Amino acid sequence: MKAKHQRLALAVLALVALVGAGLLAAFALQDQANYFYTPSDIVQKQPEVGQAIRLGGMVQKGSIQRADDGVTVTFTVHDGASFQPATYTGITPDLFVEGSGVVADGKLTADGLFVADTLLAKHDENYIPRELEGIDMTGNMTKTDTLVE
Repeated sequence: MKAKHQRLALAVLALVALVGAGLLAAFALQDQANYFYTPSDIVQKQPEVGQAIRLGGMVQKGSIQRADDGVTVTFTVHDGASFQPATYTGITPDLFVEGSGVVADGKLTADGLFVADTLLAKHDENYIPRELEGIDMTGNMTKTDTLVE
């Protein structure tokens, strides 16, 4: 076999191996390709009990309840069509409030409760930290009187 043919055979073999690896990875990650499950997805797809999933949606107004221990919080996540009860033990993010977006990593229990390991609060593009509320963010400087002219 000539050197030119050997290089061509190696290139074709490498291309086939690369495509095969990509297809294998896509097949293996098929169920995990979603960024998160919404409550409606959980009802439809019914992930296995104990399977690690990511739940995303809005925190239902009036659903946040804090336990007496100060670190356990129960709440309900909704997506407009379905509701998913959830619990989290730990310090909640400052942006975690009723009516805000939330993404939580965790597992479903046998009774349908989502137990979160981590909790991420989402905000929209108009978010302003509490410390900066009331500050003019447009960059317009107001004229101030000075001693030097």
